[in-house]
Amino acid sequence: DVHIMISPVDAYIEAFAKAGADILTAHVEAGPHAHRTLQAIRGAGMKAGIALNPGTPAEAVAHLLDLTDLICVMTVNPGFGGQKFIDMSAKIKTLRKMIGDRPIHIEIDGGVDPVTAPIVAGAGADVLVAGSAVFKGGSVANPAPYGENIRAIRKAAEAAL
Repeated sequence: DVHIMISPVDAYIEAFAKAGADILTAHVEAGPHAHRTLQAIRGAGMKAGIALNPGTPAEAVAHLLDLTDLICVMTVNPGFGGQKFIDMSAKIKTLRKMIGDRPIHIEIDGGVDPVTAPIVAGAGADVLVAGSAVFKGGSVANPAPYGENIRAIRKAAEAAL
C-alpha cells in the first residue's frame, strides 16, 4: 500500500507497479487529471487510491468513486511525521455516505494513536495508518513496545465499533 505525495504522479505509476505495489494512492490535489491517474493506476494492475488533504472537501472525489478502491483522508497536513491530529470526522462520515455500498476503504493517515483511533473508526474509517505512535518507546534493542502500541491502537479502534 503505497501513498505518494508527488506531482506529477502519472510518470511514476509504472515504476511503483514494477516495484511490487498492490495499492497506489495519489493526492487529488497532485494534478489536474485525477480521473486519468486512477485509470493509469488500475491499468498498471494495482488498486487505486485517492488522498484528500485536510483542507480539501469530500466532494472533490465524488466523481471518482467508481474508479477508487481506497480514499485516504489526511488528518495532518502532509510533509512530516509526529504532527497533531486534525479531526476529520465530518469528512469521513460524508465519504462513508457517498460511498454507499461500493467496496471502497476509508484510510486515515496522520496522528493516529489510541486516543484518535476510536474517533476515526467511529466515523467510518476502516484502515488506519500509524507511524510515530507505533514507534513510541521502542528501539532496535527493545522492539516489544511496537507490538504493544499496535495492539493498543487496534483495541481502541475496535472499541468504537
